[in-house]
Amino acid sequence: MKGVQLLQLLFVVSICFGVSSGGAFDLASDRAALLALRGAVKGRLLLWNLTDATPCNWTGVTCLEERVTELRLPGTGLAGPLPLGIGNLTQLTTLSLRTNALTGRIPPDFANLALLQNLFLQNNSFSGEIPGFMYDMKSLMRLILANNNFSGEISPRINNLTKLGTLFLESNNLTGSIPDIDIGPLAQFNVSFNRLTGPVPKRLSVQPTTAFKGNSLCGKPLQACPGSRNKLSGGAIAGIVIGSFVGFALFVVVLIVLCQRKSRGKSDSKDLAAAKRGEVENPREKSLVESESTSASAEYSKGSVRNGASKSLVFFANVGKEFDLEDLLRASAEVLGKGTFGTAYKATLESGMTVVVKRLKEVTVSEKEFRERIDEIGRMVHVNLVPLRAYYYSREERLLVYDCLPLGSLSALLHGNRGSGRTPFNWETRSSIALGAARAIAFLHSHGPTISHGNIKSSNILLTRSYEACVSDFGLVRIALPTYTPNRIDGYRAPEVRDARKVSQKADVYSFGVLLLELLTGKPPTHALLSEEGVDLPRWVQSVVREEWTSEVFDIELLRYQSGEEEMVQLLQIALECAAQYPDKRPSMAEVTSRIEDICRSSSQREQDADRLLFNDPDDQGLSAPSSAQFYSVDSGPAPSSA
Repeated sequence: MKGVQLLQLLFVVSICFGVSSGGAFDLASDRAALLALRGAVKGRLLLWNLTDATPCNWTGVTCLEERVTELRLPGTGLAGPLPLGIGNLTQLTTLSLRTNALTGRIPPDFANLALLQNLFLQNNSFSGEIPGFMYDMKSLMRLILANNNFSGEISPRINNLTKLGTLFLESNNLTGSIPDIDIGPLAQFNVSFNRLTGPVPKRLSVQPTTAFKGNSLCGKPLQACPGSRNKLSGGAIAGIVIGSFVGFALFVVVLIVLCQRKSRGKSDSKDLAAAKRGEVENPREKSLVESESTSASAEYSKGSVRNGASKSLVFFANVGKEFDLEDLLRASAEVLGKGTFGTAYKATLESGMTVVVKRLKEVTVSEKEFRERIDEIGRMVHVNLVPLRAYYYSREERLLVYDCLPLGSLSALLHGNRGSGRTPFNWETRSSIALGAARAIAFLHSHGPTISHGNIKSSNILLTRSYEACVSDFGLVRIALPTYTPNRIDGYRAPEVRDARKVSQKADVYSFGVLLLELLTGKPPTHALLSEEGVDLPRWVQSVVREEWTSEVFDIELLRYQSGEEEMVQLLQIALECAAQYPDKRPSMAEVTSRIEDICRSSSQREQDADRLLFNDPDDQGLSAPSSAQFYSVDSGPAPSSA
C-alpha cells in the first residue's frame, strides 16, 4: 500500500513540476542551460558577459520571442563531455558545435529538442552509438556527425526523419550494413571511411562513389558484389563454350607433354627438379617480378617480412587494431614524398582502409630508447594532431603508421594549382587552419619545457575533409637523423638553430611565425619547394610593411573578400612577433593561441551571420538541401571538389 501511495505522490509531484516548469521554460531557463554548458565545456564561452540581463547578447546565441532559437559555437575551444541541460532549450532550431574537442556520448535530454532542424556536431570526438532518440527528432533537415568516434550500426529508424535533406556520417567507426534509406528529400549523403559492410542499397546507388569510400561495401556505384551475375547473351554463352573447348584441348596437349617428360631417365628427373627450384630462385625471374610491380609497398617490405617475421606491428591503446603487418605489406601503395626523416607512402589495405606509412631512415637511438620515445609520441592525443596508429621496429626497418587525412598537406593545397580551376582559400579557412595548428603546438609545449615539435612547416600541416588542421611529424627529431640537404627547410629554421636535432620551443615559435606568413602571403619560404627558391618571408614582409604597403603583403586570393582585413593585419602582427630575430622577443605558443582565438571570434560571428542568411532562405521551406558548395562554404570551409 505504501508503495502505491509513494507512486501516487511521485505522480502528483511530477504533475506539479510539469506545471511549474511550463512557466519555467522561458528565457531564464534557457540562460541557466547555457550557463551549465559554459561551466562544463568552457572554451571561449568564458568570455560571455554574465552581467547581461539576457543571454541573447552572448556570442553565438540567437533569440526569437524571448527564447533561444539558435546556438552556434563552431571552433570555440569547447572541450570535454556535454552536460545535461541543452534539452531545456526547447525552442532550438539550429545547434552548431562543430570543430571543437567535445567528447563522450550525446546527452539523453537532446530528445527534448523537438523543433531542431539543423544539427552540426562534426569534427569532435563524440563516441558511442548514434542515440536512438535521434531517429525520433522528426524536424531534422540536416544531420552532420562526421569526423567523430561514433560506433555501432545505422538504425533503419533513420527513415523516421522524413524531412532530412543532408546526412553526413563519414569518418566514424560505424559498423554493419547501410539500411534501405528511403527519404525523399535526401540530397546530400556520405558514410565514407567507416567499417560498413555489405551492398549499397539501391535507392542510394545514385550517390557518388566518394560517399562510400573507405568501407567494405559493394554494388553500384562501387564494384559489383561477389556472386552477383548478369544475364549472359547468346554470343557470350557461345564464346564460353568455344573457350572451354580450346582450354580442354590445351589441357590434353600439356598432359601429353608431361607424360613424355616422365618417361625420361633419372637424370632428366633431376634436371626437372633443379628447374623447378629455379622458378623460385632464378635471379632473372625475380627481377622481372620486381620490375613489373607498381606497388611502392614492395619497397618498404624488403627485409621487414624476411628478417622481422617474428615481430609485428605495435598498436597504441587509443586506436583499435584493424590490421596486421601482413595486411600492411600486401597493401597497394604509392609514394607520397621524401620528407625530413624518411619516405612516406599512402597504403590502401584490402579492406579499403587507407593509412600513411613513414619509413624512417638513420634512426639515431637504440631499440629500447626508440620504443620509449615512440610510446611518448603515441600518447600525445589532441584533435589537431595526426594520431600515430602503430609502429614496427626491426634491425632493417622502422615503420610508423598514421591515419591518412584526405586533403593532404597545406603546402600542396596552398601552392598547388593556381589556375582558373582552383577554388581559393578564403580568410575563414586560413584563420581556422592557423588556430588548429597553434593549438596542436601549444598542446605539445604544455608537456614540459624540453618538449618541442622540431619540424614545423606547411607540408607537415595536414587537412581533414572539412579543412581542419592536423600537425604531423611531431617528436621525430629526437629519434631520427634528418635526411634532407640543409637548405631544404632553411626558410622555417630559426636563426639560432645550428643542429636540427636540438630545437627549442622558441625555435618552434619562429617556424610557426613563418608558417603564418606563408598562409597570409601565399608565398613559400626560401627553399620550401624543390621547384622554386621562394623568398625570405620575414625579411620580405618587414620590408613591405616598413614602406606602409601592408595590403601588398596579402595573397591576392584573400583580397577578393571585402571582410576580415582588420583581422588579417592582426594575424600578420602576431606572425612577425613569432618570427623575431631573437628568441626572448618571441611570445609563447600559449599566448599565440589565445590571441589567434580572439581574432577568430569575430570571424566566427561573420560565419554565424552567413549561417542565418542561408538557413532563413525561403528555399528551406521547401525542404531543399543546400548545394555542396553552399554547405561547405558556410559550415565546413571550401567544398571537397576543390581538393
